[in-house]
Amino acid sequence: MKIAAIVGSPRGMRSRTRKLAGLVLAGAESAGAGVDLIDLADLQIVPCTACESCSLDGTCVFADDFAAAYDRMLDADGLVLASPVYVDNVSGQMKVFIDRLADAIHYQTLAGKYGCSLATTQVSGGDAVVGYLNHALNYLGVAAVGGMSVALDDGPEAIDRAEPAARDLGRRLVRALGDRPRYPDQEAEMAENRDYFAGIVRANRDWRPDEYERWVREGWIRDE
Repeated sequence: MKIAAIVGSPRGMRSRTRKLAGLVLAGAESAGAGVDLIDLADLQIVPCTACESCSLDGTCVFADDFAAAYDRMLDADGLVLASPVYVDNVSGQMKVFIDRLADAIHYQTLAGKYGCSLATTQVSGGDAVVGYLNHALNYLGVAAVGGMSVALDDGPEAIDRAEPAARDLGRRLVRALGDRPRYPDQEAEMAENRDYFAGIVRANRDWRPDEYERWVREGWIRDE
């Protein structure tokens, strides 16, 4: 099994968010998983323009680094979303990436995976960003096993103090992939989302028959 972490900090190797994600991946690796860190600071990803062309064939009009990062997510069994808190929300890099996942959301291509979310902040807003990122995972059809935030103003060693909890979160994510725990509240929300997305799948049935048939097989849509 493989765990992929998507890090939304613009600071590259200097990022404490990246360090926190690395600790979660280290915990997952100690539990037997392969790991993959996708650092958005290394990638060139254009903001979505809502042209809706991806609805026709699943392909974006922009030839940037998004497709490669998305393929790495598809290849993973578990996902970690990690962002610093910028003005009470995720970083611009993370928001652009999430917006580009619109087709994955509409067609539920990542459904059935498990994930968790991470945030770093100076003082406040970390728990809210973890909540938002876990909400984004649910939009993707991914069940969230939890998350954690670290307030860096707690001191220069804040990330180091968070290491045991971060490693444990990585191990918990790996266990979830084997145990397949149920989260009724999340499942109800994801089912409600799919009821809405079914309209998109039906509308584009002639363009994307394979996706339509997949939805029928999954029981998310009734063949008409």
